[in-house]
Amino acid sequence: MKELLIAIAAGLVEDPSAVTADVDEINEEGVIVYHLHVAEGDMGRVIGKQGRIAKAIRTLMRAAANRDNQKIMVEID
Repeated sequence: MKELLIAIAAGLVEDPSAVTADVDEINEEGVIVYHLHVAEGDMGRVIGKQGRIAKAIRTLMRAAANRDNQKIMVEID
């Protein structure tokens, strides 16, 4: 899942080498939190107008996690 998140974000930004993702442990609600980090200048590209791209990334990740019976959340830092 982490690799999928990095691949999606790397395709959107100008500096793909700055894209990283951290994974938290499963919390008490059974949710795995992924933290996406990109370069400061690429934040707008990842978030998009009115957060549309960020919402699409979260939707794709939830769909992929659903196939593995996982609950995830993506935060863009």
